[in-house]
Amino acid sequence: MSSPCDPEYAPVGDVGAALMMIDSRLKAIYDSKTENDPEQQQMVDQFAASFGPAGFNALLDGACTLIYMFMQWLRAACEDHDKDVIEYMVPTLVATMRMMPKTFRPETIPTMAGLLIAAGTGLSPNLWRAQYGGWTDAEMNPLEATAVLLAERINQITGDHDFATRLITEALSQSARD
Repeated sequence: MSSPCDPEYAPVGDVGAALMMIDSRLKAIYDSKTENDPEQQQMVDQFAASFGPAGFNALLDGACTLIYMFMQWLRAACEDHDKDVIEYMVPTLVATMRMMPKTFRPETIPTMAGLLIAAGTGLSPNLWRAQYGGWTDAEMNPLEATAVLLAERINQITGDHDFATRLITEALSQSARD
């Protein structure tokens, strides 16, 4: 039986722009010289602000698509080791979120965990979230940070700081060829 939250019904959004933002955050994490760099933050903020309302919604959908794609990769990796992605990833990521109170206010953690669980069970994170109303301003940083945490976790698992970004760019390239 098909779910109204099935990914086939979800808008993909601007995955390329969302990936650029996530990759920028990852580079800042890995390069201690750019971590907490105000110029870098200003550039990312200006980039996001340049979209306008429709573009911003596409960016949100793109971030949710990334969360979905990352969780699907993690799901396959977990299944290769007879592990459940929800059991293996969600508690770790939620614990990380709880250690970041400036980024993840306590009231946003259940929503971000819900996005992870939706994606981990094969549902569209953005359609799952839409059931509960529009995105709030308080959820913007946590949404981006959730995608960054997933990408960083994939990079840790693979031992390659660029793996998560490459995973998505290769999927986008393959999609364009098809």
